[in-house]
Amino acid sequence: MPDLSTCLWFDDRAEEAAAFYVSVFPRSEITGVTHYGEGGRGTPGQVMTVDFVLDGRAFTALNGGPLFTFNESISFVIDCADQDEVDHYWSRLTEGGEESQCGWLKDRFGVSWQIVPDVLMTLLQDKDAEKARRVTEAMLGMKKLDIAALQAAYDGR
Repeated sequence: MPDLSTCLWFDDRAEEAAAFYVSVFPRSEITGVTHYGEGGRGTPGQVMTVDFVLDGRAFTALNGGPLFTFNESISFVIDCADQDEVDHYWSRLTEGGEESQCGWLKDRFGVSWQIVPDVLMTLLQDKDAEKARRVTEAMLGMKKLDIAALQAAYDGR
């Protein structure tokens, strides 16, 4: 399979967004920047694209103008090993953004993220329908997911 990467269309904040994302994720870096030249859509010299890597995954941020905006129909899922990771990504990505529910948030650039503890799917897929129902009910009442509260619901506490 060929390599897949993601292109994120920004009005004019591609460089700011890429720098922010690189600061949030470990093993991340900006790998290239291109600028608009004469005769392009943007102002000559303005940043056109920023190539960056987030923990081994390639992205491009494009300053494409106000034609398109982000919405919740596309989101990035961050699988978190523990509550510390959930807390880290939640607090960083909601800086200037907004919380939603069930582990969803929108960052300051309008990009949607799901911050999901690894254990969630195990709890939700339990063969005991009552345990899974309690976990679902608990999750629906949360914004940032709380592993201890989810486990307590699973355990019936």
